[in-house]
Order: sequence, then structure tokens, then C-alpha cells
Amino acid sequence: MNNKTIVSGLWNIGRDERAFDTHYLPRFSEFLEIDANMILFVPSSLKSFIWERRTKENTFVKVFELNDIKKLYAPHWSRTQQIRSNEKWLNITGGNGWLKNSPQANLEYYNPIVQSKMFMLHDAVCYNTFDSEYFYWLDAGITNTVPVSHLVNDKCLDSITKYTDPFLFLSYPYETKSEIHGFDYKAIKRFAQDEVKYVCRGGLFGGHKDVIREANATYYSTLSNTLNAGYMGTEESIFSIMAVRQPNIYKRYMLDNNGLIVKFTEALLNNNVKLEKVPIKFPKSSNIITRDKLNSLKTYLYILTFNFPEQLLHTIESMKKVPEWLEVPNLILLDNSTDEEAKEQNEQIAKEYNFDYIWLEGNKGICRGRQAAAEHFHESDADYYFFFEDDMTSNSEEEKGNYCRNGLRKYIPNLYEILHKIMLKEDFDFLKMSFTEVFWDNNIQTAWYNVPQEIRSRDWPDHDRLPETGKDPNAPKTNFKNIDTLDEVAYITGEVTYSNWPMIVSKKGNKKMFIDTKWDFPYEQTWMSHMYQMNKKGDLNPAVLLASPIWHDRIKHYRAEERREN
Repeated sequence: MNNKTIVSGLWNIGRDERAFDTHYLPRFSEFLEIDANMILFVPSSLKSFIWERRTKENTFVKVFELNDIKKLYAPHWSRTQQIRSNEKWLNITGGNGWLKNSPQANLEYYNPIVQSKMFMLHDAVCYNTFDSEYFYWLDAGITNTVPVSHLVNDKCLDSITKYTDPFLFLSYPYETKSEIHGFDYKAIKRFAQDEVKYVCRGGLFGGHKDVIREANATYYSTLSNTLNAGYMGTEESIFSIMAVRQPNIYKRYMLDNNGLIVKFTEALLNNNVKLEKVPIKFPKSSNIITRDKLNSLKTYLYILTFNFPEQLLHTIESMKKVPEWLEVPNLILLDNSTDEEAKEQNEQIAKEYNFDYIWLEGNKGICRGRQAAAEHFHESDADYYFFFEDDMTSNSEEEKGNYCRNGLRKYIPNLYEILHKIMLKEDFDFLKMSFTEVFWDNNIQTAWYNVPQEIRSRDWPDHDRLPETGKDPNAPKTNFKNIDTLDEVAYITGEVTYSNWPMIVSKKGNKKMFIDTKWDFPYEQTWMSHMYQMNKKGDLNPAVLLASPIWHDRIKHYRAEERREN
């Protein structure tokens, strides 16, 4: 139940053939018996009707008058009304055809309501009152054609999520050469870029919340383009265009010729839902991130520590404030310690916090510890991994509203999941988790300091000499490529500099970065140069968050002579 939300709405627009009180309200009463979370768009006059039958535990009522529909539909309102009163459109089914007497022709609000279903579904995703993954529009009068027992007693919708990754339309065969719901067939074929041999129903549709965001954008632009060109059917015409153009995203279940949804609810009850096959020419959509896909991932989180259990605990305490770091991945503690008492305490900390403990048999240095993590991960069955040094802390909600020196957020809620979603969507080799570091920030191309002189002269011919000492105040800026966002978190691609700061790394990325080429004496500067050159050749695909949720916070300092790179 908690994984899905049903969305619907109901308004009295004066349909003569269907009296509101005797036709719609009894069906709506049956609809409200469905045992599922609901977000309902209704006028204030229906609030008491709903609360007599539902509780706020599983119901959110959005008071939405007809005037609110007009505001929601405002970009399309004038064009819809112009087409509705156009004689050419009215006569598309003939002088005595059905269109002239249809509700979409005669009722001012009919098409604005039905053609706003996708908008309301998307708004429900934005509200996400019940923290759901899947959202479905169901017409409030659906029990006119679907038995109440299917929806209420048999709970057929309990299994719907299995068939709606990423998005599902119900369709029925529709062979025509004239029009579809008043939409000229030649025109709909042109917008769909193929033959349209079926109609997608508006009574039940939906899918994963991330895809609904994409679907809403596609629907909006398609509706706008078709109306501006002078063509109109109903929401089902637009859905059909979307399904024909992108069958890899908009999956379909085929109903009988009568278009009744009861065939689908029966198939749900019989566990016999067979979706239409996607044509070979349309590749499988790979950037749709579902809950099942996220749950199937295996991720390791490594922490490298040395001689100070207090420092290790300090970092773990920061992670406890962002609990997914310690609760979701497999945890591995790599210990460089040489102090016997520190080793014993670190091993006890590992046991307390469910880390696998690996002693590296002496102070192998920061970079050999980093290499050890890469090799351990390479031999594992995990998909991704994080690498933290013991002074890399995680910013919690306490930093909400605070910004780093580059003006970027220091706290991102749900960061762990978002990082995985970005990696799945973009197929990055690595994604750095913090734009702002200690001595260098990612707007500066620090590989410039570390590449061979011939590379420096090749890539920066106007600035190919290093300073005699210290930093160059005019060091080259990083060449970035694209900015994108996911779940309101921005990230940027391009010639992103490698450093030992925390990042999420993929299996293939790790192999390219640390396994295919190994160094007898690994240094951070060597890796930085090597990975910059791979990036320039197009062999490495990195990115960095436009945020700074990781912070360097060392509270215990070891002697300078104890610091080792390798």
C-alpha cells in the first residue's frame, strides 16, 4: 500500500446524459472504498462526502474548483475553446456525426479536465504526501465499467506495480483512416511519426514517479504543439501519440475492442498481465531508475584509518547523523595503524559498527590504502563503492541552509540514494561527492600541475610553465561540459580532476582507474595525471556534484614523518 498512490478528481460540469447525483456520486462512493493511498482533486463541496468515507491517514484532499482547473490548464485554454467552436473541427465526423453532440464539443470544461489528468498526476508526484514510488490516475467513476469487487474486495491494484516499470497505458485496437476522438488521423499519424492503430485509455494510467515527471513534460509539449496546429481529440489522443513514439517508455496492455478496463483488472487478479512487445527498433530505456533496481544494487563503503581511533569515531559520528551511510552499504575498515593499542581499538570499533576489519599489515600509506580498496572491490560482487579517509566527514541536516566558499549547498537530503540514481542514469565511471575540497576546488584544473610537460604544452600552450614555488594564482580552470540535475541535485561533467576525496565509483570505472594500470609507487598526483589523460582520450567518464556535502575535519594529527603516500 505504501508503495503507490491513487490520484483522481471529480467535478460537476452538467453532463445531461449522466446526472451527477445519481450517476457519478454513487460510483465515487464505491471508488473511495479502495484500500490505497489517495490524492484527490475535488471542489470544496465534496470534502464532507470524502471524509465521511476516508481518513487523513491515507487520503489527501486538494481543494480544486473549476476555476483552478482553468488556471492549471491556462496555457491551453484559449486554443481549446477556439477549436471546440470551429465548424471545421465540429464537422470532422460529418454533418450529422457524433462529434457535434459530444461532451468535448458542448461542455466548456470537458476537455480542460480530461486533458489535465496528466498535470494533476504530476502535481501529486510533487506533493508525494505518502512517500510513494508509483502513482496512478484512476477515473472517479471507474466502477461504471470495473466491478467494485475487483478494486475493493479482491484488491487487484496490489499487484499493479509489477507491470508499470516505467509507465503503463491501457490501449484498445482502433482501426481508422478519418479521426481519433476528433483528432484528424493524417495529423495524428504525422505527430506520432507512425501508424496509430490503437487508443490509450485515460481511465487508468501511471507508473514510477521519476518517469511521470518525464511523461508530464512530453505530454505538455505534445498537447501544446497539437493544439497550436489546430488539432484536438482528448487526452487519449495525446497518450496514443506518446505510446507510438516511445514504446520503450510507455508500455501497453491491450484491452478488447470495446476498450473496457475490466479485462486488465481481471488479468491482475489472475496474474496474467501480458504487455505488448516493444518493437526491436526501440532500445530498452536504461535511464529509468526504479525502486527494485536501486534495491538490487550492492555497494561497499571503505574507510581508511591510521593510529587514531578517536579520529575514526569522529567520522563515524558524522555518518550516524546521515544514517544511510552506515545502514545501507557493506562496510569495510582498512587499517594502516602501527600502534597496537590503536589496532585493537579500531578492530573493536569495526565490530561495534558492523565493518569488516582488514589490517594492511603496517603503514602502507594513503595511496596504497586507496589501491587496496580498489583491488578488494574489483574482486567483489559489488556494483559501486565509496572511499573515505578517516577525516572525511559527512554533513548532516545541521548544515541545512549553509554553503561552502563556492556558494554550493553543504547538505543534501537523501544523498546516498541520489548518488546511485545519478550513476545509474549517466553510467559515470566516478562521481566526486564534493566540489569544494581543502586546498583545491574543482573549478581549478589541478592536473595541470602534475601532467608531463609535453601534455602541459599541448593542452595549455599559452600557460605551460609551472610556478617556481607554491600555487599559480592563474592556474587553468577546469573545462566543464554539461550540467544536469536529478532530484533537484546538480552535477557537472567534463575534465573533472581525480583526487582522493570521497567519490562513488562503478565497477568498470574502478577497473580503468586502478586495475588496468598499477603503479609501483602510487601517488595522488600520478593518478590525477593518468586519469586526466584518459579523460582527454575519451576513455574515462567522470562528474562532480555541484554541492559540498563532504567536509575535511581532522581532530587528531600524526607526526609529519608518519605521513606516507605509499
